[in-house]
Amino acid sequence: MKRITGINVTLWPPKKDNEEARVNGLSLGVAAGGGYMHGVHLGVLGVGAEKNLAGFSVGLIGVGSGENVTGLNIGGLGVGAGENLKGLNIGGLGVGAGEDLIGINIGGLGVGAGENLIGINIGVLGAGAGENMTGLNIGGLGVGAGENLIGINIGGLGAGAGEKSVGLTIGGLGVGAEEVQGITIGGLGVGGEVLKGIQLALGTVIVPRGGRMIGFSASAFNYIRGTQTGVTIGIVNYCWRLKGVQIGLVNIVRDNPKYSKVLPLINVNF
Repeated sequence: MKRITGINVTLWPPKKDNEEARVNGLSLGVAAGGGYMHGVHLGVLGVGAEKNLAGFSVGLIGVGSGENVTGLNIGGLGVGAGENLKGLNIGGLGVGAGEDLIGINIGGLGVGAGENLIGINIGVLGAGAGENMTGLNIGGLGVGAGENLIGINIGGLGAGAGEKSVGLTIGGLGVGAEEVQGITIGGLGVGGEVLKGIQLALGTVIVPRGGRMIGFSASAFNYIRGTQTGVTIGIVNYCWRLKGVQIGLVNIVRDNPKYSKVLPLINVNF
C-alpha cells in the first residue's frame, strides 16, 4: 500500500515494512498506522506512524511516531515521538520526545524531552529535559533541566538545572543551579555558584567558595562563602566579602576589620 486518501477503516495493524505508506484523511481501526499519517486518526489500541504523524490522534493505549508528531494527541497510557513532538499532547502516564517537546504537554506521571521542553508542561510526578526547559513547568515531585531552566518552574520537592535557572522558581524542598536568576523560593534551601535576584528559604541560602550573591536573600542561615552584594536577612548571616547589609541575630563578614567581623543585629560595608 502506497497511499490512502479519504476514509480508512481497518481491523488489523499495517505491515511494518510499509513505512513509506501515506494515509491522509480519517483512519479508524484497532491499531491505526502507516508511514506518514495526516488527518484524524482513532485507534482502539493505539495510533502509530513509522515516520510522521500530524492532526488529531486518539489511542486508548498510546499515540506515537518514529520521527515527528504534530497536532492534538491523546494517549490512554502515553504519547511519544522519536524526534519532535509539537502541539497539545495528553498522556495518561506520560508524554515524551527524543528531541524537542513543544506546546502544551500533560503527563499523568511525567513529561520529558531528550533535548528541549518548551511551552506549558505538567507532570504529576515530574517534568524534565536533557537540555533546556522554557515556559511554565510543573512537576509534582520535581522539575529539572540538564542545562537551563527558564520561566515559571514549580517542583513539589525540588527544581534544578545543570547551568542556569531563570525566572520564578519554586521547590518544595529546594532549588539549585550553577546560576540562579529571578525570584527563587526553596522550602529548605536555595543554592548556586551565582545567585541574582530574590532568594527565599526556610532553611538556608548557600553560595559555595568564590561565588556571588547579588540582590536579596532571606533564610534562617544565609551562608555566602564568597561576595555578597545586596541585603541578607536571617538568624545567622555569613559571607566572606560584603558590599551591602546583613540583618540578623549574628552577622559575620570574614573580610571585615576585626572590630566588625562579627556583629549583632546589623553589619554594613560598602
